[in-house]
Amino acid sequence: MPALDLRQLLGPDDAVPSLPTIFHHLDAAVNNPRTSMRQVAEIISTDQSLSARLLKLVNSAFFGFPSRIETITHAVTIVGIQQLRDLALATSIIQMFRGIPIALLDPKAFWTHSIACGTAARILAAYHQEPNVERFFVAGLLHDIGHLILYRHKAEETKEALLRSIEGGRILYEVEREVMGVDHAEIGGEMLTFWKLPPSLAEAVRCHHTPSQAGRFPLESSVIHLSDLIANALQMGTSGERHVPPLEPAAWDGLRLSISILSPAILQLEQQVADAVALFLEDGR
Repeated sequence: MPALDLRQLLGPDDAVPSLPTIFHHLDAAVNNPRTSMRQVAEIISTDQSLSARLLKLVNSAFFGFPSRIETITHAVTIVGIQQLRDLALATSIIQMFRGIPIALLDPKAFWTHSIACGTAARILAAYHQEPNVERFFVAGLLHDIGHLILYRHKAEETKEALLRSIEGGRILYEVEREVMGVDHAEIGGEMLTFWKLPPSLAEAVRCHHTPSQAGRFPLESSVIHLSDLIANALQMGTSGERHVPPLEPAAWDGLRLSISILSPAILQLEQQVADAVALFLEDGR
């Protein structure tokens, strides 16, 4: 498939959303091996709103650190540089899109589904003994970001796809391809590439319905694929899809997890998701 051009797809008069400048500074610092923890803390601390949101996150029961974290410097030490960068990305993107009025979409239902998918991905990654589960959380959180772009910039075409999906009892992303020649997963992957986010995130988002097409990052794509199915099956919010997308069996087989982990994983998700939604959506504070 030829590479997508977001500007061409959205039209010359539509601005492609941009990440906050502070995130690019933070990301560059994290990717520089010479950067110290103190320097990372200093970058985050220049944005008081971001600092407050991160401290609230890391002190929540959702993350479960044993002692209270009082400062960003302490948070960098306890949580880790990459993990804190990932959480900064998650909360920054939610803040970017929360105030944007989008027809056809219930924002709370959308973010509930996204956070549920991220939480499920975090849980599955922990069972897989991944060292940084927060990057899986972020991938799950962003997996349907393409919907926001389509709902906002291609409202008529998206409405047509939604109606066809509902009336025909068909999976939404398949109908999107018929109507627009592209689906929300492809748009989301291209959006993350445009933002210069890690290729592992972009591919997980792009291939979350088709993990068998993943190239370099089949693990990430498979985890998000399964997490999305779980969140849809449990009806934890919605991004517009009315049906549970089909499972690619190879995605589960590739994780090499015992089927016995599913019940406790789902129980963990049910216990954590309400707190996670409240934590990430509470008034943006």
